[in-house]
Amino acid sequence: MRLRNVKGSKEIIDSSEYIIKDYKNYKGNYNKLFKNNNPIHIEIGMGKGNFIINMAKKYPNINFIGIEKYDSVIARSVQKIDDFIPNLKLIRMDATEIDEVFDKEIDVIYLNFSDPWPKNRHEHRRLTCERFLKRYDKLFKNKKNIIMKTDNRKLFEFSIISFIDHGYKIKNISLNLYEDDLTDNVKTEYEEKFSSMGYPIYKIEVES
Repeated sequence: MRLRNVKGSKEIIDSSEYIIKDYKNYKGNYNKLFKNNNPIHIEIGMGKGNFIINMAKKYPNINFIGIEKYDSVIARSVQKIDDFIPNLKLIRMDATEIDEVFDKEIDVIYLNFSDPWPKNRHEHRRLTCERFLKRYDKLFKNKKNIIMKTDNRKLFEFSIISFIDHGYKIKNISLNLYEDDLTDNVKTEYEEKFSSMGYPIYKIEVES
């Protein structure tokens, strides 16, 4: 992904009511931040925010937290928010910190169009590798539930094996989302781009 610098991105982040600055202070207590006990869903690698913003608008009784490590990208997402969304928060951080931020309070994790890290020597960086799945184990409130979408078949195949090896069961799977039932589907930026070009979109939901 080519990153374009957003002028004033730091100022945009610092002044946004959606950005959680002291996010580690809320570990285990994010319900207090939202001031309710609604389910909490997080998207790791939210990109420019289309998915997480529209999910929060569509499901007001679920709290959504988008996570992104690049200033310019998360600043773009802040700029897209046109109406106040009380059930949405954003965190600028690296996914490797994830188990330092949440503790037994997450209901669903979304992994949308994650970096495939195609070289074998980089597989430990993939967000569905064993190292990350172990981190996610510490986040879930009760049942573990991960929903993933990607255009990369090799990452998809790798992820299926990784999920199963880690004890997950496949709840739903699609090898071409746009040939299947699209009920309740909310698109990401990459999804709009790749689906319009005719590429198959792979989706899997697993739970344990």
